[in-house]
Amino acid sequence: MDAVLRSQTLFHLTGKAPATGLEPIGTADLRPALLARYRELARLRYDFPVVLAVEPDSAALRSLADVVDDLLAEVAPQGLDGESLRKHVLRIEHEIRRLVAQGTAGSLKTVWQQAVSNLTQQAAEPIADVLRHAGDAVATDGELVDCDTVAARRNVTHARRRAAIRSSQRARADLDALIVQLSDILRAEFTRSDAGRQPVALRAGLGARHQELFDFDVLATLLARHGQGERLTPSRRGRIERALEVLRTQRFHAPAPDEPVLASSPAPYEFEFESCAAVLEAFRARRPSMVELIKAVAIAELEVEGRYDEAVHDPLFAAYDEDSLGPEDLQRFPSYLVRLSGAAGTLPEPAALMELLSSGVPAKILVEIDDLLDEASIASGRHAYGVPGAQLASLATTFDDVFVLQSTSSNLYALRDRVAAGLEWPKSTLFSVYTGAGAAADLACYLVSAAAMQSRAFPAFSFDPGAGQQLAARFSLENNPDPSVDWPTTRFEYADRTLTRHEEPLAFTFADFVLCDDRHRRHFARVPPAAWNGQLVPITDWLQSTPSGDAEHVPCVLAVDAANELQKLVVDDRLVQATRRCRDFWHRLQELGGIHNSYATRLLARERAAWEAEREGEREAIDSTAASDVEPQASAAAAAEADPAPAEPERSPDEAWIETSRCSSCNECTQINDRMFAYNENKQAYIRDVSAGTYRELVEAAESCQVAIIHPGKPRDPNEPGIAELLERAQNFL
Repeated sequence: MDAVLRSQTLFHLTGKAPATGLEPIGTADLRPALLARYRELARLRYDFPVVLAVEPDSAALRSLADVVDDLLAEVAPQGLDGESLRKHVLRIEHEIRRLVAQGTAGSLKTVWQQAVSNLTQQAAEPIADVLRHAGDAVATDGELVDCDTVAARRNVTHARRRAAIRSSQRARADLDALIVQLSDILRAEFTRSDAGRQPVALRAGLGARHQELFDFDVLATLLARHGQGERLTPSRRGRIERALEVLRTQRFHAPAPDEPVLASSPAPYEFEFESCAAVLEAFRARRPSMVELIKAVAIAELEVEGRYDEAVHDPLFAAYDEDSLGPEDLQRFPSYLVRLSGAAGTLPEPAALMELLSSGVPAKILVEIDDLLDEASIASGRHAYGVPGAQLASLATTFDDVFVLQSTSSNLYALRDRVAAGLEWPKSTLFSVYTGAGAAADLACYLVSAAAMQSRAFPAFSFDPGAGQQLAARFSLENNPDPSVDWPTTRFEYADRTLTRHEEPLAFTFADFVLCDDRHRRHFARVPPAAWNGQLVPITDWLQSTPSGDAEHVPCVLAVDAANELQKLVVDDRLVQATRRCRDFWHRLQELGGIHNSYATRLLARERAAWEAEREGEREAIDSTAASDVEPQASAAAAAEADPAPAEPERSPDEAWIETSRCSSCNECTQINDRMFAYNENKQAYIRDVSAGTYRELVEAAESCQVAIIHPGKPRDPNEPGIAELLERAQNFL
């Protein structure tokens, strides 16, 4: 082993850099190579900032980019006539994004006017007026929220409040209708009473406009000559009055923000908390009031319809108590919002959280995970996947009736429909969101949280119990980039010191995510360019080798410094093992999402073996029949000599090809890539263009072929991600 490899291997195995050959990265301004292009987020057009819309008929969250696109579609003429206005409005959008990133707060229209002032100080006044009027034409307004440390809290809280207002308005409308109908019953009964037929009562009931037209003393005398009619029994009157009192004083459904409230009205209950224990305590304390309201509504409906039977219903309502509350009853009340935050190992009250999820309380629980990286976990070769961290959402799916959404704050807007579905779910919902707030890095929270999702450190998934009975319908890995592979790859372009252009696929792994956090720099060491050699291999290739690694190579990641110069960093073994565990956890999520399912693979292998055994039996039967009939066999041989069948041409083992004559037309290969695979005039498959797909698709087609006639050969691109694993899988089909 040469001295260079020896020093690199020493750091990889021990985490301690030797005196020569490697350099600690210390406080150097380094970031993963794939983040080189994202130093100024304000220059990019992406989902943030978002607008917390206040319009009732608008979506709760709107991206600034979407709002501007809608505005331009409305006010900017098509073609060249509108090009100048479009450019100016897009400059305003960029300036708004820059202001918000610097901490400017306010509504969209307020910040819009500030952006116009900043950009038009030296411009002609007419264009400034046009841009101000364009801001007035924006159909959506509300507070602007950037992807910062509290973005998840503000976005989910706003969406939940919007949903709660709509729900309460519907409930209040139903309650108000019952109040009016019960009041009409009492009013009608009063008008038939002696008190209701007194002149004063008759005058008050007619109204001031027409009071001078009647002699109420005479009217009272005339009415007194007739009977009072049917009167309410004391028990019914008391029942209606008690129901009215409960409906009028209930505190669960608050009036709309613009609805006048009487000073004597009781204050509505609070439904937003910062503690699971507080929610459980409030829910238990309110259970008697919940029972009374449910009974009052049921009694009111029966009385309005005239169907209340004291002999039947009195015992039922007397027996209805707190233990009688069921899931359908709980759905009549607002849900509780609980907001929790903490690092991976410091999430508060985990026991109360589990109790709340299993209690049946309609709670919407937002758990903000600020930190995923625990040095003790990395140092011991473990990734910090504890209950309070990235495994919390996975654990919550075991409750079966809990809606679960895991995402990073950067991806929360893209999953806004899933957030809305979770808020509408009548039972408990868990939102587990990584904010990136705990990372010690000179990177925006948006980049840190996006890096966590890209590296599979905190992948997005949802579990919707209402989507169906099967896991395939309930569990989704939506929005994860390229969920079929270990880590997503991107074409990375760079120029070396001789200004030669290079391009290669580069994966973003858990090790790259750790590099984003300055607290864990001791797990990396910089390799001077003079020591770059073929022994430094990407960590993805290293993980594809044997579990113990490769003694002839050292794993590394690519980084860039402040000058955007490419650097190679050796990764120590502890971080490599943590990266391996992150990948293994992702594999388990893939199986839940139906990707590379080991049970399906095992079943396919068993079915293939059974098919091969059946085919072998058929061959033996044919051979036995042929042996018992020598003359037909001789005739067939003679015919074969006279007209021999064309033999398959000899092919190189490096060439990809299909035994076309044996194709059973199962469509498996064409479904994988119909540009690479095609059918001939006999509807039998052949390789139309081997360059139209990847080697992975060749191997997957060979594995899925029902008659095992696809031979992948050797890869055309030796740098394709996961090539070592693919070559091993291809050995079965050479």
